Amino acid sequence: MAGVKAPWWATIYVIVPIFSGFVWLGMLLGMYISDIGAHQLQPLFIAMGTTTVVSFTTVFATERWLRHRGTIARNTSRFQKILSTLAIVFAVIGMIGLIILTCRNNIYYSTTHDACLVVFIAGYIISAIFVCWEYQRLGIHYRQHRILRISFWIKLAFIFVELGLAIAFGVLSHQKRYNSAAVCEWVISFIYTFYVWSYAIDFIPAVRTKHYASKETEIDMAEGMEAESRMRGYPGGVPQEQAAYSSTGVTRGQESRNV
Repeated sequence: MAGVKAPWWATIYVIVPIFSGFVWLGMLLGMYISDIGAHQLQPLFIAMGTTTVVSFTTVFATERWLRHRGTIARNTSRFQKILSTLAIVFAVIGMIGLIILTCRNNIYYSTTHDACLVVFIAGYIISAIFVCWEYQRLGIHYRQHRILRISFWIKLAFIFVELGLAIAFGVLSHQKRYNSAAVCEWVISFIYTFYVWSYAIDFIPAVRTKHYASKETEIDMAEGMEAESRMRGYPGGVPQEQAAYSSTGVTRGQESRNV
């Protein structure tokens, strides 16, 4: 594939997960989880929580699109595409769980709140599992891409840590040790920030000075070259024009146009 310069707006790929993470972190620092959010700061909880998960979900869809175009490491099998799609589906489930959770505080809707917390955590953990699985398969074919390995290990660490904390939260809540359970809930939410930020790493190849053009871009370029050759008077396109150069010894840029 041909190396091309990334457009200036490609930096948005990295900015979106960074933005999502900072919105989430700002929300956590501006309030304590659940109890304060259930009262005066619930509008803040709803607005910032929703902004985070909606913008973060677009990251999954964007990554699928960029892999399809070949802007970042292209999927090498249909199975990898299925894994990517499942990651998006469970991220959407986690997003819905968090949005409902912010609207149903744990004072008046404790059962719904806890159920949505489980959906939120489980959705993103399962999504991360599919992402890691996809990256593991990609790593087999793109061993030279260190970013894939780094991102894989970060997300795998997220899975194990968050799963352990989720289990601890469930046990402590069942034992009615609510203060300890609240600490686990806080830590789970805080670690989620770093998981969101980890996706900025995945988009670094998309904003490098030189990166690989997609197959569709190559086709467009080839078709454009063919059209230009015909306009210069070579009905056989690029092959005929190249043959003409070879036979006459004329170098490109010195030939006269045959219109």
